[in-house]
Amino acid sequence: MPKLHNLPKVILASASSRRHELLSYLLSDFEIQVADIDETPHSGEMPEALVSRLANSKAHAIWLKNPDSIVIGADTIVTFGAEIFGKPLSQNDSMTILKKLSEQRHIVMTGVAMFGANKKISTVVRTEVEFTSLSDKQISAYWRTGEPHDKAGSYAIQGIGGKFVKQINGSYSNVVGLPLVETESMLAQMGIHE
Repeated sequence: MPKLHNLPKVILASASSRRHELLSYLLSDFEIQVADIDETPHSGEMPEALVSRLANSKAHAIWLKNPDSIVIGADTIVTFGAEIFGKPLSQNDSMTILKKLSEQRHIVMTGVAMFGANKKISTVVRTEVEFTSLSDKQISAYWRTGEPHDKAGSYAIQGIGGKFVKQINGSYSNVVGLPLVETESMLAQMGIHE
């Protein structure tokens, strides 16, 4: 097994503090660089294609500046039927999103991409989440906590928003923003083991 200092540098292309924390469970040493990309969905783009494209675009943008490194890009969205919910634009937007998710099942998808000098791999992980019934009063109170402001689907399962989650089928860490089992497997494929 190669000595650790011979391994390429790993860079997480994400501003998300949740992803930083999750990746720290897998790696003791990595850098953070934020990729500035356009995250607007293309016309008619399906949810899985969107998260895959955004994860790959983030990884690629940072890898171009650090071609000797392994760069991890990730993107998470919430989908309900044909709708895609990113971060809420306003309190009204948050209210609309959470009312739609109330008493319903939705899918959280995270795209993960890794770019290295000789290999590029990516995957999309899906988790089904079922919400309990939410009142307008609960949603307004939740908005005032500040937690939903920068979260896909306008909630954080690992925070206060966890009280809305009745059931989950699949990876919990995927809903937080980085599926740990799949990410560790991808790191191994890239030759990174700890």
